[in-house]
Amino acid sequence: MTAATPSPSPATVPDGATVPDGDAAPREDRRRVLLAAPRGYCAGVDRAVIAVEKALEQYGAPVYVRHEIVHNKYVVKTLEKKGAIFVEETAEVPEGNIVIFSAHGVAPVVHDEAKQGKLATIDATCPLVTKVHKEAVRYAKEDFDILLIGHEGHEEVIGTSGEAPDHITLVDGPEDVKNIEVRDPDKVVWLSQTTLSVDETMETVDAIKGRYPNLLSPPSDDICYATQNRQTAVKQMGAEADLVIVVGSKNSSNSVRLVEVALGAGARAAHLVDGAEEIDESWLEGVTTVGLTSGASVPEVLVHGVLDWLAQRGYEDVETVKAAEESITFSLPKELRRDLRSEAKTAAEG
Repeated sequence: MTAATPSPSPATVPDGATVPDGDAAPREDRRRVLLAAPRGYCAGVDRAVIAVEKALEQYGAPVYVRHEIVHNKYVVKTLEKKGAIFVEETAEVPEGNIVIFSAHGVAPVVHDEAKQGKLATIDATCPLVTKVHKEAVRYAKEDFDILLIGHEGHEEVIGTSGEAPDHITLVDGPEDVKNIEVRDPDKVVWLSQTTLSVDETMETVDAIKGRYPNLLSPPSDDICYATQNRQTAVKQMGAEADLVIVVGSKNSSNSVRLVEVALGAGARAAHLVDGAEEIDESWLEGVTTVGLTSGASVPEVLVHGVLDWLAQRGYEDVETVKAAEESITFSLPKELRRDLRSEAKTAAEG
């Protein structure tokens, strides 16, 4: 998403002072917002949220969702109001109902649990996560030791590990590399959680290569395009920003990483908030430039809320920091497409 860059606000200078022609206003007098682009919803999140909305329209409430469909409080509460019921375990879904699997993916055992419970399933796993699952299955069949770089307990890591539990070892950052044990140092491959920091992941990969020089890399980077693009935009704004505000929930891995990337890029301070109501006005003391972005599971309405909040405090000058164009879209889950087509055909025949 690309916003137009408005003309700078007129400079405000003390009485008797002048600003030479062509010179910018003094920095302390120009409050501005650097707005990251791209930001917010990625294609996988958009697909998952729409899947829940379409399922509610198609089948009626309630529709059950295993775990949060995406890691964002606002999105979850909005879908709950429409009739979605979020559960932690498949066994909590009454027999014969529909259950949607979240964008983070699930292990094969969860699909088995759904069959045993006679549940209709809609798999809203992000296709980029599915790619990592398929890589895990392929390398396990080739009898590789798979080193999965990710955070212990994260739903995506649990789902990927479940694809090949006897072959996968979790590596939770560079400091965890010393604990790795493999059967054959010449037959080791790494995969990663899709929402990690690019820099941290490569630091971990380099540490693994220090122990296993013949480490094999996956055919393409596992960190998703949206995560990389959002981090790149934050790196571009970080050095100029006194403060970076990242809109996102605390259980959103990619949102947490954006805070870390901002600080690493030179921002004096960076904070994660679910919305404008969580901003502490004291953060603005001595701040002329605020960087603003949002995680890949954050709807744009929350970003606009922060922009309005900042504008009310004098930060009306908004400049876009554009790192990439995004045009990727994913089709809805096949189970939902099938039923939507069937309904459309019936309506046409009627």
